[in-house]
Amino acid sequence: MDYDVVIAGAGPVGLLLACELRLAGISVLVFEKLANPNLPIKDGPVGARALNIPSIEVFYRRGLLPALKKGALKWIDMSMSGEGVEAAERGVAANYSDNSDPELFGRGPAAAYGVITTQALETLLSERAAELKAEIRRGAGLTAFSADDSGVTVYAGETQVRSGWLVGCDGGRSTVRKLAGFEFPGTDPKVCGYSATVEFADPEKLSSGWVRTARGAYVNGPMPGRILTVEFDGPPKDRDASITLEELQTSLRRVSGTDATLTAVHAATRWTDNARQASTYRLGRVLLAGDAAHVFAPIGGEGLNLGIGDAVNLGWKLAATVNRWAPETLLDTYTTERHPIGAWALNWATAQVALMAPRHHRRARVSVLADLIGGGGRAKSLAKRISGVWQRYDLPGDHPLVGRSAPDLEFEDGTKLGEHCRDGSALLYDFVDDARISGLGARWRGRLRIITLRLKKNSDLTALFVRPDGFVAWAANGPPDLNRAASALSTWLGNSE
Repeated sequence: MDYDVVIAGAGPVGLLLACELRLAGISVLVFEKLANPNLPIKDGPVGARALNIPSIEVFYRRGLLPALKKGALKWIDMSMSGEGVEAAERGVAANYSDNSDPELFGRGPAAAYGVITTQALETLLSERAAELKAEIRRGAGLTAFSADDSGVTVYAGETQVRSGWLVGCDGGRSTVRKLAGFEFPGTDPKVCGYSATVEFADPEKLSSGWVRTARGAYVNGPMPGRILTVEFDGPPKDRDASITLEELQTSLRRVSGTDATLTAVHAATRWTDNARQASTYRLGRVLLAGDAAHVFAPIGGEGLNLGIGDAVNLGWKLAATVNRWAPETLLDTYTTERHPIGAWALNWATAQVALMAPRHHRRARVSVLADLIGGGGRAKSLAKRISGVWQRYDLPGDHPLVGRSAPDLEFEDGTKLGEHCRDGSALLYDFVDDARISGLGARWRGRLRIITLRLKKNSDLTALFVRPDGFVAWAANGPPDLNRAASALSTWLGNSE
C-alpha cells in the first residue's frame, strides 16, 4: 500500500479526520480539488459557521481550543451567566450553566458557543495536519477509484495510488458516494438560497442577524459583508451556473424589501433544502463522512457540527482497524452510532426551513411554538438541542455516564480530564488507586493509557473508561465490577494480550 487511508476532500471534516488518523500513526493522503481554498470561486467556502458544544469539546480535548477561540468571529462562554455576558445573551448562557443536569455537567471550557469562518477553521486544521505530517495534495481532486477485498486504487487525474481504505469527505455532491453506489434517499429541494460575502453601498438598509420577511428570509452578518437569502419559490433552475452580482442583488432586494445595493461579490454559492442521508456510511473499504453522508439546508451550522462528530467517531475506529487490533464489528459501529444523530439533524434543519416559509398558517405555527418553549424546562430543553449536549450513544452498561461525552473532571494534581485526551488515546482512569484496575488495563497495553489520579472533589466515581473520541464506555461507583470493565475494554479495544 502507498497509504493506509486516502481521504477525498480537504474541508474541515477531511482535515480533522486526517489529524485523528495521524495521531494513531496511520499514513494518510488527502486529495483536494481546489488548488487554493481561499480563492473567491463560485463553489468556494463562504461565510460563517456556528460551533456547538460537542464540536468545541473536540478542539479542547486535542489542545486546539486557544487557536479556535483566536480565529473565531464570536465567542460566548456559556459558564458565565453574570458579568462578561451581554444582556441579550445572558438568558441563553443561563440555560447552559446548570451543572445539576447530567447533559450539562462537566463541560468545562467547551461550554461555549462560537462562530468561525470556514476559511479560518480550514486554516487551523491545515496547520495542525501539517504538524502531524498528513499529506495534502491540493488542485488534485479524486476522479475515479476501484475497490477490492484488499484495498482501494484511487485516481486523481494522472495520479494513481493504492490504499487500504478510502473516505469520502468531498461534500454534498460527493464523487466518492456516487462512484461507490451508496443509496442516498431523501427529499428534493423546494427553496433557493444564496450565501455570499459582498460589499455594500448602503449596509445600513439591512437589519442585522436573521430576518424573516413576507418573501422569505435573509441574514446579515455576523461578519461585515456576509449575507444569506432564502426564497420559497422553488429550487434554482441551474445550481451550477455562475452567480452574478445582479442575481444576488435581485434576491436580496426581493427578500428584504429594500433597495440595498451591492458593489462587489467576493464569493458566493447557491444552496437548497435538499435533504438526503446515505443509508449506510460504509460499503466495504469505502466510507463517507460529513456532507458526503448527509445533506440538508445549512441552518445553524448543523452540517459542520455533524461532520466534526463523524470525523472523531470514525478516526480512531478506522485507525484500530488498520492497526489490526480492532474487534471485527468495530467499524460497523460508525454507522450505528452516527446515523441516528444525522437523521435527527436532517429533520431538525428541515423543520426550521418549513417554519421560515412566508405563509400565514406557518407564521401562526411559529408563534404558537414560541409560546410553548417560552420558559422553564422547555427553554432549557431547546437550548440543549441547539447546543448538541443531548447527543449520546446507546452503549452497553447502566451507569448514567455510559454513552455520554466524558465530563471534564478535575484532579488533585490540577489537571482536567480533557487535558489528558490530546494524543487521542483510550483512557482508563483509576480514581482510588486500586491495583486491580491498573492490572486489568495492562492487558490492553499499547491500546490505552492508565491514569491513576484522585478527583479534586469528593465523588462516588471510582473508575472510568473513556474511548478515544471522548465518550464513556464504562464507569463505576464504589467497588468496580471488573468483569463489566473487561467486557467494555474487549468491545472497543479488541482481545487482550
